[in-house]
Amino acid sequence: MKITRKGFLRAVAGGGMASGLGALMPVSLFAAAQAEKKRRPTITSVEAAPFSVPLHSEAKVALGVAVTADNVLIRLRTTDGTIGYGEVSAYSPVMSETQASDLALARPLGSLLLGRDPFELPRLLDAMTRTSPRSAGIIAAFEMALWDLCGKIAGQPVYRLLGAAKESFETDCTVFLGSPEEMARLAVGLAGEGFPAVKIKLGEAPALDIDRVRAIREAVGPKVRLWCDANQGWSVSDALVALRGIGPYGLEFCEQPVQAWDWNGLHRVRADSPIPIMADEAVHSPHDAIEGLRHDAFDMINIKLMKAGGILPAVRIAHIAAAANVPCMVGCMAETRLALTAAAHVVMSQAIIRWADLDAYHEMTVDPCSGGMKVERGVVTLPDTPGLGVEMDPAIVKKLKAVA
Repeated sequence: MKITRKGFLRAVAGGGMASGLGALMPVSLFAAAQAEKKRRPTITSVEAAPFSVPLHSEAKVALGVAVTADNVLIRLRTTDGTIGYGEVSAYSPVMSETQASDLALARPLGSLLLGRDPFELPRLLDAMTRTSPRSAGIIAAFEMALWDLCGKIAGQPVYRLLGAAKESFETDCTVFLGSPEEMARLAVGLAGEGFPAVKIKLGEAPALDIDRVRAIREAVGPKVRLWCDANQGWSVSDALVALRGIGPYGLEFCEQPVQAWDWNGLHRVRADSPIPIMADEAVHSPHDAIEGLRHDAFDMINIKLMKAGGILPAVRIAHIAAAANVPCMVGCMAETRLALTAAAHVVMSQAIIRWADLDAYHEMTVDPCSGGMKVERGVVTLPDTPGLGVEMDPAIVKKLKAVA
């Protein structure tokens, strides 16, 4: 049975659903916890360490330019020696976090986990969120490490604890801001690598953005799927000019054309755009998803673990979207394959997630991970190993300096 947007909003009745989400524990995680009652390992150590990975080239978007991925690694260890890994990629223009601020929070957040059972995950997530409600990225890193522990202890991949919905999925790859000619050349290269879709970064002058899309479509031909992302770069009027100009080139959707806080502006753009609108920076939390539905402001949602605060909040957003018949994508910041693999588990577990933008690894000069998600000609698969199924390179971990 399908439900309309209005029907969904009547059902949540003024936000009660959002406020009640914090206490919910996935049934499969509860079952795994019950099965492991006799074992009951608890967390004995918490480590946080900064690590930075240089990118192949500048990654320029409307919000700024990145040349390195400045991340933080989390490592949790239990009484029986099980290790769980997590990662935060702190992108301050969106998350208001930095590598330094996340490291500073690692000690108080980590102290909440010491001596605790990893299967208390929803309760521990709530405790971390109450301690630092505006630091979703570092909380996501701790939370994915907890999932890694739970999966390893239960002997199951995380996506099976969440509810396996698919066996593989496709991801796009992104072309960052540059001249129309340069962006077209890069798009041709990505299509040649087998990526089924290319995401085009936009968000500058509408005329230049239209030229970029035109050049890319002419270069890659009609069969390659195209998406675009303005990263809040346009005003409402500029967004409508740009979207009407690129409308003839067959784009599947446009992400976040206007400022994240401007629900009314996003609604106006969606109402007049020839291209479906996907909310990204506007939706961090389950509450944001409900607020956007109230404003009738988007056709789709881009869910990111770094914005949401981890795997469980991301799944909760997907459940809200599914109830309202709003398809979703899971995207990324500048994570390595560690956190990208965690995001892939979310994609694998939810039928409403129809697109994936898990391409940050493509820009990195070093891969610090083993195992984890594999990408072959744009198709992502996960190993059928317990937990996240990804480990950090011991040689790299040895060089990192833990601060907590």
